[in-house]
Amino acid sequence: MKPALCQYDIKWEDKEANKAKIERLLGNCPRHGEIDWLIFPEMTLSGFTMNTAISELNDADRNFFRDLAQKRNINISYGGVEGGFNKLITVNRHGDRINAYSKIHLYAFGGEDKYYKAGSKQEFFELEGFKVTPVVCFDLRFPYLFWNQAEKTDIYLVIAVWPMRRAEHWMTLLRARAVENQAYCVGVNRLGFEGKVEYSGNSMCFDPLGKPVLDAGAAEGVFLSETGVDKDLVARTRARFPFLKERRKMDWM
Repeated sequence: MKPALCQYDIKWEDKEANKAKIERLLGNCPRHGEIDWLIFPEMTLSGFTMNTAISELNDADRNFFRDLAQKRNINISYGGVEGGFNKLITVNRHGDRINAYSKIHLYAFGGEDKYYKAGSKQEFFELEGFKVTPVVCFDLRFPYLFWNQAEKTDIYLVIAVWPMRRAEHWMTLLRARAVENQAYCVGVNRLGFEGKVEYSGNSMCFDPLGKPVLDAGAAEGVFLSETGVDKDLVARTRARFPFLKERRKMDWM
């Protein structure tokens, strides 16, 4: 399966402009016909705004992604707010919703907890034979979310709005989650500015051994790796290095 990572400069609180940009970026991708799964950053259409009237998804927003999935015959994962929860939503090639995860760890340092509700349940879904665990941005800093799901996960999916000044944390944590859980870890981040805060993109995919399968750098666009993701590599890695079996359930977990 070939995931495609779409990182771009999200226009602040302008959903229609961002929809138009998504269509344009996808149309300009020379390998768009190879895409199996298209993944966008957190709060895909609005940016990381605390304006809940803007960030909340409406039917037109949901229909945009549904129609895009149907028209392009691709699976899509995107971010948006529903019912006050910051979500990562996935639809299949038919545009049918197959999962919606609500962000568990809200970014209190940036005031997110004052405007949105925290999720309380981890999610898991299957996509074209792969077992996927979704998380959102700040969740990446909490490894137990990944450990809890490791044995049934082939791919961890992380969508984010992660500042450039902590880009090294972003890339290091993505790789760490892949290595320690022997699974793919895919992270998609935005570019550009929100006010004075700059975002560098650095959308990446690491394989179960921590090797980069894809690094989008700081360019705007839709990016695919040459190899895609391989379910058998997860199984082979865990068979060769059966470290997950050595884990112990501690009282604090």
